[in-house]
Amino acid sequence: MKKLFLISVLAAAASMAAHAAELKVGVVNAQKVLEKAPQAEAARKRLETEFAPRDKSMLDIQKDVRKNEEKLEKDAMIMSEAEKQKLDRELTSQKRELKRKQEEFRDDLNVRRNEEFGKLQKRIADVILAAAKEGGYDLVLTDGVLYASDKVDMTELVLQRLAAMEKESTSGKSGGAKGAPN
Repeated sequence: MKKLFLISVLAAAASMAAHAAELKVGVVNAQKVLEKAPQAEAARKRLETEFAPRDKSMLDIQKDVRKNEEKLEKDAMIMSEAEKQKLDRELTSQKRELKRKQEEFRDDLNVRRNEEFGKLQKRIADVILAAAKEGGYDLVLTDGVLYASDKVDMTELVLQRLAAMEKESTSGKSGGAKGAPN
């Protein structure tokens, strides 16, 4: 039984090797595309613009906390016990508020980043699929490829298509790159 299984595996491997010469294989460095795509930079800028006011608000609270800490440290000897307690309670309250805002900020930013980059990953997948179909590729690999020669690397092709799509979308034209949905 084991011999029969081994023979069928070897036969299948030999058959695949014969067909491998006919396969057109492409490889895309998905991480490089995610880092260098113009849409990624646009997404980063959108997130930065969206979250800048909240970031500034937290910086202002941090300044207030530092100011009150310095005041407490500097004036502790001349303050009454009631004033010290009041300022200490205020500091504790400010620190709690700052911590809460930082956690909310971090959570909201992560959710929005995941939304933006999820859309981008879908767009990249659509562009890769369109390029593969147009190029007559039988197989396109992305993650987990240890080595790929330049002749099978499709990364630059995908980046060029994404750049063309971004250029079209920023120039106000409708539609997307040939064969790739927006």
